[in-house]
Amino acid sequence: MKPLLPTLLRRLVSPRTPAARFPDTIDLGGRSLPVIVRPHATAKRIVMRLAPGGAAVRLTVPARVSPKLVAAFLDRHVGWVNERLAAAAPLDTVAPGLDLPFRGGTLRLEHDPKRRGALWEARGPGLAQLTVGGEPAHFARRVRDALKREARADLERAVARHAATLGLSPRAMVLKDTVSRWGSCTQDRRLAFSWRIVMAPPFALDYLAAHEVAHLKEMNHGDRFWTLCRDLCPDMDRGRAWLKSEGSSLHRFRFD
Repeated sequence: MKPLLPTLLRRLVSPRTPAARFPDTIDLGGRSLPVIVRPHATAKRIVMRLAPGGAAVRLTVPARVSPKLVAAFLDRHVGWVNERLAAAAPLDTVAPGLDLPFRGGTLRLEHDPKRRGALWEARGPGLAQLTVGGEPAHFARRVRDALKREARADLERAVARHAATLGLSPRAMVLKDTVSRWGSCTQDRRLAFSWRIVMAPPFALDYLAAHEVAHLKEMNHGDRFWTLCRDLCPDMDRGRAWLKSEGSSLHRFRFD
C-alpha cells in the first residue's frame, strides 16, 4: 500500500484550479452587456433572449452545459445581439408626467421642487399620483425610493401572513433590483425580492411572497413545494402566469 502522507501533502500544496463560471458579460465591440444564464432541467438547447430595453442578454441553458460551450455560443451570436439591440424599444426614463404601472393600476408622477418627502394621492379608480420634491436631477431616485418603501410594506404584510400559516419566520428580508429573478430564499431563511413587484397587480405580489415563503419549508421545486405554494396562494396560477407574460415589462423603466 502506498503511503498516504505524500499524497495529502501534494493536495495541500498544489493550488486547485478554480471551477469555470458562466460568462457574465458579452463583448459587442466597444461595449459590453450583462449576461444572465439560467440552467433549466428540461432545456434541450441554449435559448437566447434580450431583456426589455436591451438591458441584458438572457440565456436558458441545459442543466449540464459547460461554461465553455456557453461562451462559444455567445461569440457566435454577437451579430444577433447587435441586431436586436438596434431594434429594441428604448427604456422609459422616469420623469415628471410619466405614468407607471402600480398595484394593478396607474401611477402618475409629478414634481414639486418645494415639497419635502413624497405625497401620495388617489385620483380615481385605479389611478394614483405621486409627487416628489427636491432637485430635478434627483427626481427618478426619489420616485424609486418611494416605490421601494411601498414595496417593502406590501411584501412584509404578505410574507408575515404566509409565514404565520406555516409557523415559520424568515431571518431577514431585503429588496433588490434584479433582472434574472423576482425573489429568492436561502438555506438560512433569508428572503430577497425585486422591489419592482409593487408595480404588478396585488395577486402577482401575493403569489411571489407565497412562493418564497414556501421555500422556508421546501427548498426545491418538487411536487410538495407546489402543493404547499398553492395552499398558501390558491390564486397561484394567475400570479405565476402574469409574471411570466408581463413581468419583464416592469424592467423597461429607468430610475437612474
